[in-house]
Amino acid sequence: MRSIVKGYSSRWMVVVLTIVSTLLLWLPFWLRIESLPGWGFDFSSGMETVFANFDGTNYLIIARSWYDGEYIRNNFSNPLPLEYYPAHLPLYPAIVSVFDLVMPGTWAMLVATLLGSVLATLAFFKLMKSVGIKNMGWLGVVFLLLPARWVVVKAVGSPEPWFIAFILMSLVYFREKKYWLAGLFGALAQLTKSPGILLFVGYGLYFLIEMWTRKKVEMRKILSAYPLLLMPLAALGLFYFYYLQTGDFWAYFNSGDNFHLFLPPFSIFAPKGQVWTGEFWLEEIIFIWLIYGLGVMKLWKKNLKELAVFSGVFFVSTLLVAHRDIARYILPIFPLVLIGWEEEMRKKEFKVILLLLVIPILLYSWNFMLNNTMAIDNWGQYL
Repeated sequence: MRSIVKGYSSRWMVVVLTIVSTLLLWLPFWLRIESLPGWGFDFSSGMETVFANFDGTNYLIIARSWYDGEYIRNNFSNPLPLEYYPAHLPLYPAIVSVFDLVMPGTWAMLVATLLGSVLATLAFFKLMKSVGIKNMGWLGVVFLLLPARWVVVKAVGSPEPWFIAFILMSLVYFREKKYWLAGLFGALAQLTKSPGILLFVGYGLYFLIEMWTRKKVEMRKILSAYPLLLMPLAALGLFYFYYLQTGDFWAYFNSGDNFHLFLPPFSIFAPKGQVWTGEFWLEEIIFIWLIYGLGVMKLWKKNLKELAVFSGVFFVSTLLVAHRDIARYILPIFPLVLIGWEEEMRKKEFKVILLLLVIPILLYSWNFMLNNTMAIDNWGQYL
């Protein structure tokens, strides 16, 4: 009983820390601090800088227009081509639109992200409980602070927290063979970001591996997983929704400079002039793949095959990405990789180094938020 109470208290402690840490990131912008002693950050532009971070305002435009090109053209001065908006899937804008009913749109966007961050934290604790992890609080704290790109994502307009929450919940119920719930949360993930389809691919591959490695696998058990088809059905429903709103069933695929998957793998390092790689200072991407790849293998060794197969599929997909922001693309499997690295994360040496890195994580986050912004001419359109 004491362990159950302790588990719930640590869970809510991390939830509170999630909210407080986000407020801390917003604070210097809110106060319009002109110079941070020692580092010289200039936050005098205020919360508008946070609001303007990519791709938050694009989602807010969708929440107001629902992909209606004429409405966008007549009400927003955003220079993006109209066909680009279907690259941003509708579930996160739908959540923003709910908060938009009771507060300015810019704040609705941030509150929607913050709520998604809380739900992602709760989903991570539920997954840790599902796989039998004891003393979950520390891993929850690590999930709060790492990776640094995740710290930024939670503080700006972003669908990633919701996407991660839905993925984790789907995996929890898939492990419990509650396929309707696994399929439902998988479908919600699919409607949040397009890589959600990799969850369906991962489940399919898991069943194939089970059939290959086990001499007797009852076909009726596999067929009982038919509710997982909700995921591809959600994708088809999304395309039909795009057809109703834009007249183009394939609007997502016709959204312009939106696809960054290339063959052969590792094209991010190739001198092909990809506009989203931009430079040759890319060594840290190799370390990202090393840490995540080893984490996937550790999941397999722990016999957490459902997690290992999905995270493996997702990991391999990032090897095809030619985009500078690999750290964001690979974020959805970080909670799973964290479980793989659990033993190392609990060591005293790791705790000491993470404590040392809290300040640079904060500085990195502020620096990123100050620079990863869109040009907004008229904020009245977003209020």
